[in-house]
Amino acid sequence: MRLPLRLAALLSSCLPLLMPAAAAAQGAVVTTPQVRAELVAHALEGVVPGKPLQLALRIAHQPHWHTYWKNPGDSGLPTNLTWTLPAGVQAGDVQWPTPKKLPLGPLVNFGYEDVLLLPVNVQLPADFKAPALDIQLAAEWLVCKDVCIPESGEFSLKLPIGAAATAHADDFANHRDTLPVPAPGAQGRAEVRSDASGQTLVVTVDGLPAAWQGREVAFFPETVGVILNAAKPVERWDGARWTAEVPLDPQRSDSPDLIPAVLVARGDLAGAQVAVAVAGPWPAVGAALTSSHAEVAANVPPLATAEASTLGLPLAIAFALVGGLLLNLMPCVFPVLSLKVLGFTHHAHDRGRLLAGGLAYTGGVVLSFVALAALLMALRAGGEQLGWGFQLQSPPVVAVLAALFTLIGLNLLGVFEVGSVLPDRVATAQARHPLVDSALTGVLAVAVAAPCTAPFMGASLGFALTLPAAQALVVFAALGLGMALPYLAASAFPAVARLLPRPGAWMATFKTLMAFPMFGTVVWLVWVLGHQTGIDGAAALLGTLVALSFLAWALGSPANSPRVKRVWGTVGVLLLGLTLAWAGPALRQEAMAANASTAADGWEAWSPERVAEAQAQGQAVFVDFTAAWCVTCQYNKRTTLADAAVKAAFADKRVRLMRADWTRRDAAITAELTRLGRSGVPVYALYRPGNPAPQLLSEILSVDEVTGAVATL
Repeated sequence: MRLPLRLAALLSSCLPLLMPAAAAAQGAVVTTPQVRAELVAHALEGVVPGKPLQLALRIAHQPHWHTYWKNPGDSGLPTNLTWTLPAGVQAGDVQWPTPKKLPLGPLVNFGYEDVLLLPVNVQLPADFKAPALDIQLAAEWLVCKDVCIPESGEFSLKLPIGAAATAHADDFANHRDTLPVPAPGAQGRAEVRSDASGQTLVVTVDGLPAAWQGREVAFFPETVGVILNAAKPVERWDGARWTAEVPLDPQRSDSPDLIPAVLVARGDLAGAQVAVAVAGPWPAVGAALTSSHAEVAANVPPLATAEASTLGLPLAIAFALVGGLLLNLMPCVFPVLSLKVLGFTHHAHDRGRLLAGGLAYTGGVVLSFVALAALLMALRAGGEQLGWGFQLQSPPVVAVLAALFTLIGLNLLGVFEVGSVLPDRVATAQARHPLVDSALTGVLAVAVAAPCTAPFMGASLGFALTLPAAQALVVFAALGLGMALPYLAASAFPAVARLLPRPGAWMATFKTLMAFPMFGTVVWLVWVLGHQTGIDGAAALLGTLVALSFLAWALGSPANSPRVKRVWGTVGVLLLGLTLAWAGPALRQEAMAANASTAADGWEAWSPERVAEAQAQGQAVFVDFTAAWCVTCQYNKRTTLADAAVKAAFADKRVRLMRADWTRRDAAITAELTRLGRSGVPVYALYRPGNPAPQLLSEILSVDEVTGAVATL
């Protein structure tokens, strides 16, 4: 079997055309259904060497949508700006305007609505010689209403030297009116007090503006995770001294000696910056529990740590091995396994080649799992919110896999021969090393199988990501060994090989038959990309696959003469290039309304705020953590979760149904999966009123399991 290596070589010529389109800059403006984000500049005296100017990201929110302050409060993420500027030019810190409180159920976040400006100061060096200032900005923001959507944009702007930049002067003036400023002479201090009702941070500030006296003051600490943001402070004025008693967060994560904060009087747009020095010792982190919080907090260990303590490394390895074995039964793996079966039929009675191929396949699977896990852990260590299956959250990766499976299917049908496309030296080198094919089949199997989660895999992989790197990689290696084990055993034992039919004319029919699982996989990948980019993205991918198929036929069909190959090959290259140019924008866009259809069947889009709100109202919540690329998720959705008995059980107990769609990267969903001790989907969680620690169900759901869990509510 000589398909994957040759096709990968052919496809590599198309990768430079696919990948840049997905990473192309968007210009100065990025528009989504939730916001209009724009890179703007302000330079009244002109963009002049030696003179200052301001750059800013301007975000205009749609009604009721918001983004977050540097301390987002109980949930959310602050907007992140990464600047790329000419040598010698540097951007200062973001000048955050005064935030406002954004209550949602029992939670309170800190952020912004309407129009937001996030400026930075820039100083051009006196010896700056370029004719224009080239600015590049990579921005990431989390925009929320009753659902949160992570968004990002690549911005570029060119400012001619000497020209003034005043188009957004009003925005910068409005920002100055909301910018918190240091309060001259203000002194803040705090101490932690404990009594029968719990532990409280008592904040005292002297020297605030006289006009503030007697007015209610909002306290916005810049330090995350210290106070209970949703609690209303007990305030009082003693002359010019303001005092507030603020309950500590039961899950406090920091014990700072100094808390920078913004104070703002009711009715004012701009706040005052105050540094609050904390006197005396802090209690141990996590010890700030009132009697009313103790029962709830006892159930939030975080959950990943609690499960890890009971799992242990040997059991995690055993679970990973069994999960890898069961992974062969997942529908997403079937198409690639058909390639392996095709290879078996070619060498069924050549024991040496069969065993060597089995070992090469095992090596490809194990090394691919280890490499993918190492990449995932490296990205997570760098601050990325990613989980298992992250590669299929990228539309370019989905598009490349769809192209690869299309080419494999066409090759199996005989539409083209790879040897007619690749140089003879490459083709003959591949023929001398057939074991490389077996190893690459293992790599391809992992690329498609990795997003699937078989039974026993969820807990072991979630635990693995909490371990030191070396131990974690052992768990992932065990997963790969489990997946490859049936084929390694079949290669090693002659009795298994003797059960296979002898080579003959039937193999040509079997080879053609194996093309159809490949095309079935293409249908699935197009559907996944449609969820990620919308119907236009799916159509763009289909058009690209048609053009790629034409090029493969033109260059590789044995029936085409060299002259026909030159003529139609040139046409095919031009057609593919034009198709990619047309398809690029559609493949870059994001389908923001992916969850809109859930309300029709009783499901609503998940958010931690909605879960907390339902629990506070005494309702249980069932959350389906899913993704379009997860075949197991789709199977459960159309069987167990669609069963009449399950629906009746949910309705009888008034369970709110929420779906967390992880088809595209979502930092909030990744964080919740991590808290639950999981790294991929599917995950099914039943949250009970008053208990933030949910009951986790198995990856392959059954009607009895779900109805039994709901019956205990």
